[in-house]
Amino acid sequence: MQPPKVLVTRKWPDNIEKILTKDFDCSFNHQDKPLTPSELKDALKTFDAILSTVTDSLTADILMTKPTQTKIIGNFGVGFNNIDIESAQQQNICVTNTPDVLTDCTADIAILLILMSARRGAEGDRLIRQKRWQGWSPTDMLGQKVTAKTLGIIGFGRIAQATAYKAHFGFNMKIIFYNTSPVPENLTQPVKAHCCGSIDDVLAAADFVSIHCPGSPQNHHLLGEQQLKRMRPNAHLINTARGTLIDTKALVKALQNNWFAGAGLDVFEHEPTIDPALLTLDNVTLLPHLGSATEETRRAMGLRVIDNIKAFFSGQTPRDLIC
Repeated sequence: MQPPKVLVTRKWPDNIEKILTKDFDCSFNHQDKPLTPSELKDALKTFDAILSTVTDSLTADILMTKPTQTKIIGNFGVGFNNIDIESAQQQNICVTNTPDVLTDCTADIAILLILMSARRGAEGDRLIRQKRWQGWSPTDMLGQKVTAKTLGIIGFGRIAQATAYKAHFGFNMKIIFYNTSPVPENLTQPVKAHCCGSIDDVLAAADFVSIHCPGSPQNHHLLGEQQLKRMRPNAHLINTARGTLIDTKALVKALQNNWFAGAGLDVFEHEPTIDPALLTLDNVTLLPHLGSATEETRRAMGLRVIDNIKAFFSGQTPRDLIC
């Protein structure tokens, strides 16, 4: 019996790619460039499994390709807004993701951005590198204190909970949050998190706002101009989830007009393209989607994908089944 044909759409850690070859007939993208829509359509006709990433936009147009040989899409990441789930279901294509394993590392990046935005870390680094620093001054580069401030969290899933834990126990931060569905008390009690009645309530009360929502169509531009105007003048906005959650044009306007103190972004609305206006602003910290970018986490993500497709091709239900 021939092993399933598997396409890995981007470069994975070498040891994970080696493990894949033991059980599957694998094709790898060693150039590590995002596949074109045409290449993705061809892949659906050719491979039993496609191991995709956030850079693969598997739209309805692509997924409705016929004839389709692909039986499972193993997404390398916890978010799956790059995949049109309804179309996958219509084509009887199973979809899985990789939750849990990237929780801590993404939460670490949220904390990093809180600190960098509050203490103007990126701005200070640029000042040194551009040889513009004139030496210490009592009023130079003043930022905001993080310890004992209020962290407002929008969405209270795994990564949000880990961020709250690190902020509360690491910096004695007060935690408030909003979630669309009820959150069990055992998840909020350790950090003494208070549930707010709306996103607006979080925005108005928090010194730091960290977004942890799915990048679903329903959440597109969850924070626009009207929402950003509700933030405190000394507040900071942090996004490690998906760039589409924030209206970039509204964010640029807010930062240009100092509606609040600053922002820290690890994700962008049209990444890897960045709105040029963001690059001109000192009150925003920009990171290149580093949330899960540790050796340990990327290996764990790869192993999770492998476990899912192994289960599928052996007739079992994958652990991380989306549809």
